[in-house]
Amino acid sequence: MKIMIVDDSKAMRVIVMRTLRQAGFGDHAMTEAANGAEALKMIQEQGPDLVLSDWNMPEMSGIELLRHLRARNNSVRFGFITSESSAEMHKTATDAGALFLITKPFTPEAFQSALTPVLAG
Repeated sequence: MKIMIVDDSKAMRVIVMRTLRQAGFGDHAMTEAANGAEALKMIQEQGPDLVLSDWNMPEMSGIELLRHLRARNNSVRFGFITSESSAEMHKTATDAGALFLITKPFTPEAFQSALTPVLAG
């Protein structure tokens, strides 16, 4: 299974990958993108099984990325990892097609809870 991590912070992408390994998802192939625009191109080329995206990024935000994907009938499994988690943001994410929203700072248990049902299905 291929997991793409989209975040404008290289340090955060490294932390997400480390936490994925700690949560037991280290056997999945992982790729990285620095913003939504880069991710959109890579998703079309590489076809990941799951996208984990930050919300706020330059060039194209995570929610814009998700909306672009859905507008193109791309149904890749998609979740957010973000420092913001208002009820309105959860609704916006869900309405756009996100399967979950993990709030920073996160734990390996938060990844297990969010990703296990997504990757099993």
